[in-house]
Amino acid sequence: MSDHFLEVRDLSVAFPTEDGIVNAVTGVSFDLDRNESLAIVGESGSGKSVTSQAILGLINRKAAKVSGQVWLDGIDLVTSTDEEIRSLRGQKMAMIFQDPLSSLHPFYTVGRQLVEAIRVHQKVDKKAARRQAIDMLERVGIPAPAQRIDDYPHQLSGGMRQRVMIAMALINSPDLLIADEPTTALDVTVQAQILELMRDLQNEYNTAIIIITHDLGVVAEFSDRVGVMYGSRLVERGTIDDIFYRPEMPYTTGLLASVPRLDQLHGRLDPIPGQPPSLLALPDGCTFRPRCPYSEHVPDGLCAKQLPDLLESEPGHDVRCHLTPEQRRTFATERLGALVGDGRE
Repeated sequence: MSDHFLEVRDLSVAFPTEDGIVNAVTGVSFDLDRNESLAIVGESGSGKSVTSQAILGLINRKAAKVSGQVWLDGIDLVTSTDEEIRSLRGQKMAMIFQDPLSSLHPFYTVGRQLVEAIRVHQKVDKKAARRQAIDMLERVGIPAPAQRIDDYPHQLSGGMRQRVMIAMALINSPDLLIADEPTTALDVTVQAQILELMRDLQNEYNTAIIIITHDLGVVAEFSDRVGVMYGSRLVERGTIDDIFYRPEMPYTTGLLASVPRLDQLHGRLDPIPGQPPSLLALPDGCTFRPRCPYSEHVPDGLCAKQLPDLLESEPGHDVRCHLTPEQRRTFATERLGALVGDGRE
C-alpha cells in the first residue's frame, strides 16, 4: 500500500456469458489523493463505467469475477463483504449516476429519498434529516428548496434532477465521489453550473473525485489527471497537460483530433476509423491496431503479435504503445498541429 487515499491495482472484471467471457476491465491501475480529480475517458464500451462500479462494489460477484486490489483509505474494497461495502457506500464513497431520472425512485418525493439517505448513516430524527435535506438542496442551487423537497423526480427539469443526485451523493460528505457522465443531456449553461458546483463542494469537503466522461471539454475544465481507456484497458494516463498538449498514444490523439476546434472552423473533423472492438473477442496484440494508422511503422509486425505494456514515457506520463516516444510525438504533432506543444512550459 502507498499513502494515496485511493489506490487501484490491476483491477479486472469479467462477465461470463453464453457467447464467452466479456473482459470488461483488464488490469486497470491508478492512484487518487484527496481534493484531486481524475477523469477517465474513452469511447462507449471501453470499460469506464464498469471500473467505477467495481470500485464502489456495485458489481454482482455472483455474476462476474472481480480481481485485483482497491484500497480506499486503507480499506481493501475487493475483499470486503457486501455488508461492509454497504456501510461505506454513501458516507465514505458515493456516486452520481448517468441518468438521474432512472436513478431516482419515481414513486417517492426527492425529500423522502434524501431523508432516507441521511438516516441510513446518521442517527438523527426525520425532522432534523428533513432540515438537513433542505439545506443541501439550497446549497446545490435548487430554487425554493422548502417547497421543491416535496416534488417527485418527474416534476423537476433535467438540470434540477442532476442537482438532486449531487445533493444525495454529497449529503453525508463522502470522501470519494464518482460522477458517471454527470453533464450528459444537459445544455452547456447547466453543464458549467454543475461542474462549478462539484468543484466548490470538492474544495469544501476535500473530496477525491473520479469523473467518467467522453466529453473532453469537461475533462479540460474539471480534472487534474486523466486516464484514457480503450478495449477494457488504460492506454494512456497523465496530467491534463500531458494528455492535451503532449499526447502520445495514437488513440488519444485520435480522440483529440475528433473534437471541433475554434482555430479550424472550416476544416473537416478527423474521426477515428472503424469501431471499438468487442470485449468478447479482443484482437491479438495491440487492441487498437485494427484502427491505428501508424502500426506499419513498428517493425516485425509486433503490433499484431504482442500487447504493449503501459510504460512511463515521462515522469507521471504512461503510454501503452510499441512506437518509440519520438515517433509518437512526431505523429501527434502531424495530426494535431498547433494544439500539441501549446501547453509546454
